Amino acid sequence: MAIPDFQTIMLPLLEIVKDDKEHSHGEVSDALASQFELTDAEKKELLPSGRQARFDNRVAWARAYLKKAGLIESTGRGIFRITESGQELLRKSPSRIDIKLLMQYPAIQEWHSRSNRKVGEEAESQEGSGQNTIDRQTPEETLEASYQELRRALANELIERIMKCPPKFFEGLVVDLLVSMGYGGSRRDAGQAIGQSGDGGIDGIIKEDKLGLDAVYIQAKRWNGTVGRPVVQAFAGSLEGQRARKGIMITTSQFSQDAKDYVGRIEKKIVLIDGEQLSQLMIDHGIGVAEVANYAVKRVDIDYFDYEQ
Repeated sequence: MAIPDFQTIMLPLLEIVKDDKEHSHGEVSDALASQFELTDAEKKELLPSGRQARFDNRVAWARAYLKKAGLIESTGRGIFRITESGQELLRKSPSRIDIKLLMQYPAIQEWHSRSNRKVGEEAESQEGSGQNTIDRQTPEETLEASYQELRRALANELIERIMKCPPKFFEGLVVDLLVSMGYGGSRRDAGQAIGQSGDGGIDGIIKEDKLGLDAVYIQAKRWNGTVGRPVVQAFAGSLEGQRARKGIMITTSQFSQDAKDYVGRIEKKIVLIDGEQLSQLMIDHGIGVAEVANYAVKRVDIDYFDYEQ
């Protein structure tokens, strides 16, 4: 089944620890994964940041909300157990525990007030709509989803601006990007190499590394339509004429599936970079973009608070 949202995890989590015994986060997370019949792939699925498993993150937030409401309590590093308030809630046999239900506890209300969050009101006003993002996402997921949306919008704007610039500007952009990625030696060397050959569809030659141990042949064009196999095949033929083994094709549009399949079958190594990947690489390497704000997301350093009782 699909990975449950963190609110769906709350009730099963509390039921697992209703035996009044101490439980570890890892133990409970494994039990929940088994209960929800998650596959190995689902258990290992990472957040977009790639730093934490999505399911483990949701279990952690379910646990955090239950703790803030006073339904469970920490008894040691990564160890917790149910409280009398938690047992009392289970005796009422709730069909679901979620933020709306937890808002009856003063500690949760105070927590939301301090952080200036309106999660309870949003959950209540959108109940039954099936569209409430908070029902599905943890705060980290919401933050990362917003970041990815901003990134997609920025990527689209970059391509739009590239298409309005002259070809010579695009050649310089390609130079800047490849040099920032570690190719081409110096900016001056790369600039002299790009756009100089004009031989059989090859727009430039650039060093693969700073020592120039190998050369990479480049074709970079601002196409509007899909780039098909014939264009890629012609580039491969140009590489053959130069006795070259490696090439990069860069386009502002996209490559057909036939073109992608073709480069996967030939002996020469040709990397295809479409408009989406080009814009993402520009963002990653700071080409044509400027930093507006930088947010550091931090967590509690458990080791710092690990002391002898």
